[in-house]
Amino acid sequence: MSTSGSGKYKVWLKRYEIGKDLVFFVGGGERPHVGGVVIAEPGEQVRVIRLSGHYDDVVLKPIAEAACTKYHVKVVAVGGVHVDHATKEEIQVLVQNCKKLVKHV
Repeated sequence: MSTSGSGKYKVWLKRYEIGKDLVFFVGGGERPHVGGVVIAEPGEQVRVIRLSGHYDDVVLKPIAEAACTKYHVKVVAVGGVHVDHATKEEIQVLVQNCKKLVKHV
């Protein structure tokens, strides 16, 4: 498991191999959850599922795209990060911490 940030801004990334393909779980903040799913396949357009009221696909998509490009396999990224009553600044901290996880794919 890879992590970035600390306290309520800590986010994590778990990688699982499913045959030759990859699944990444992303979570963190005060309440990890499933807020979105992103599917990346070599040579195909990335598919995004955004659950109602969530924007977690914004941090899931770079992870799925980077892993797909790096390994040339199908990749699914799923999860979500939540901090109660987060300000715009706190959301930016969480997003930046999630972006740091991309180097760990």
